[in-house]
Amino acid sequence: MSTQLQLNGIPGHLACPAGDGPWPGLIVIQEWWGLDAQTISIADRFASIGYLAFAPDVYHGELAQPGDGEKAMSLVQKYGPGAPAELEKVFDGLKSHPDCTGKVGSVGFCFGGRMSLTLGLSRPLDAVCTFYGGGMQQIFDRMGALKTPVLGLFGDADVSIPVGTIQEFEKILEKLGLEHTIVIYPNSGHAFFRDSDPKVYKPEASQDAWQRVTTFFGKYLR
Repeated sequence: MSTQLQLNGIPGHLACPAGDGPWPGLIVIQEWWGLDAQTISIADRFASIGYLAFAPDVYHGELAQPGDGEKAMSLVQKYGPGAPAELEKVFDGLKSHPDCTGKVGSVGFCFGGRMSLTLGLSRPLDAVCTFYGGGMQQIFDRMGALKTPVLGLFGDADVSIPVGTIQEFEKILEKLGLEHTIVIYPNSGHAFFRDSDPKVYKPEASQDAWQRVTTFFGKYLR
């Protein structure tokens, strides 16, 4: 069952598994385009395998069409500064939700990939996944606050996230002693998981990433 509602005052899409809960909670964070059908479909997909998945609308109803980078950038500039505090409210609301087991993870894509990591700096997430987290180097100097296992999924042809940045990210995680897995998919660019866009979608990488993320959350959230 899927419902548009507010969780702890933050609007979004709640996807519930079939049957009776409680279930582990999962925060699914949008790309820089906004809370579109793609992000909603991912939340629904996680709900279908047993997660209480909430996709917050951190742009509060505003959207950029895929390809309109100028509009997307303006929305990031408008809503990005307030997004971490809103995601903290989402975490608090989901963790205390009567249908949640109390375990909560996060997964984000692009802008949401950075926000997924950022949330882990201020809230005790049980697992964090970042898909091609654009701009994640902005928080590298604060990563010492992260205390949770991390899964990072990237493409080797992503011009917005150089391989050197990914390698630096992995070194930080190693230094912190955090359990982590970093995967860089060959012949894959930014947004390779976005199956609604044939220009960027890479089926082989996407299928492997889905297997990895479901195994990851199955280990740490169940």
